Amino acid sequence: MKKVLFFALVTLVSACAEIVIPSNFPVPQQGGSKPLTAVEVVQGLKEALTVGAKNSTGLASQLDGFYKNPKIFIPFPPEAEKVRKTLVDAGFSKQVDEFTLTLNRAAEEATRKALPIFTDAITKMSFTDAMGILKGPDNAATEYFRRTTSEQLTNAFQPVVHEAIQKVKLTSYWEPLASTYNKLTLLTGGKAVNPNLDDYVTKKAIDGLFVLIEQEEIKIRKDPAARVTDILKRVFGNN
Repeated sequence: MKKVLFFALVTLVSACAEIVIPSNFPVPQQGGSKPLTAVEVVQGLKEALTVGAKNSTGLASQLDGFYKNPKIFIPFPPEAEKVRKTLVDAGFSKQVDEFTLTLNRAAEEATRKALPIFTDAITKMSFTDAMGILKGPDNAATEYFRRTTSEQLTNAFQPVVHEAIQKVKLTSYWEPLASTYNKLTLLTGGKAVNPNLDDYVTKKAIDGLFVLIEQEEIKIRKDPAARVTDILKRVFGNN
């Protein structure tokens, strides 16, 4: 029932933002069961977002989490697309494929440390934020996180991505490709290309996580099977 989700979203942060719930606050009820308290509604909403974040980061950070998921697969950097085409045409397809694989491995490595960032964002959501979310579409919470945490995520991810890039030796795959490309274009006057791999992987890793979080948010709202705890079943049961 839409009303259940409406009241659930309204009270999302009452437990962590010192918001006083009015004594006459409407509490959703499950047919034939004990009425939900405001605290339970808050708990259910926070748990739903936490479950979605855990599932998303778990999927992204596993082996092939990015590489074999077409929705978040990280392709050759667009600004270096001419590098890819030139090298493939010159017979360097294997090296290009290895670089692309390692690009995704770096993102998978980086997202292992993403969950605390999303958990922190959940606890900081305000009452006003919740009111805005309830008026939005089924991915409203995801879009809220995108608007309010992208900068924080970028700052937090960059050192992790840099470390991941070093761990999977991504630069060692890129440098020979860039060097070969630059040599091939030397006689034609082509401009040397050297994209910032840290920035590129950071952005794509964050974008990929938002894609997965949106999927999880919609799933919990729509699919009873995704409500894996009793409180989720109670809060979202009639929605």
